[in-house]
Amino acid sequence: MASHHSSTTILLVRHGLTATTGTILPGRASGLHLAPKGIRQAEAVAERIGELAKKPVALYVSPLERARETGAPIAKVLGVRAQVSRGLLECDFGTWTGRKLSELTKKAEWNAVQNAPSTFRFPDGESFAEMQLRMWTTLTTLAQKHRNSTIVVVSHADTIKAAVTYAQGVPLDLFQRTVISTCSVSAIALTTSTPVVLCVNNTGSLKELAPS
Repeated sequence: MASHHSSTTILLVRHGLTATTGTILPGRASGLHLAPKGIRQAEAVAERIGELAKKPVALYVSPLERARETGAPIAKVLGVRAQVSRGLLECDFGTWTGRKLSELTKKAEWNAVQNAPSTFRFPDGESFAEMQLRMWTTLTTLAQKHRNSTIVVVSHADTIKAAVTYAQGVPLDLFQRTVISTCSVSAIALTTSTPVVLCVNNTGSLKELAPS
């Protein structure tokens, strides 16, 4: 059982919907903003986070516009300033950045992306293993900075999937079996002993969120 002492709860929020979510692999390309529905999603998740009994003390966001725009209403509700962290960036998809998913799924390499991601590196980009290490290192650094507190992190689907599955001890080759929806909340408690996953892909109330 996880100790309630020296524990940091991290709320991992995926950015809201954009005009290309589910059709394009946007990666780190700039200029992609939230769609009107994404803005509404961001406002809704901010409201849900604001209902927590233990208010988050800090907010960190990926540098990309869609993450910063998702963080804006959260910052307002919490009365904190969003701090940009490059460690929360989307995976570097290299030459696949901006490509249509309908085209990429026809590639022979797509099978490795889905079923053997530990073996795959995006052409001229990052490997899934590097992405997972980067994300986890960022989260542990932030947890050490905010001991015994709750913080919010706004990032991307693959980075959040990688963090959640790492915390669960799930092999990287199985991380694609986890779904992270736009503006969902996944929560991890980083304790002095072992990480505890409190919820994954939550789109409802967070009021009862606590380690058992």
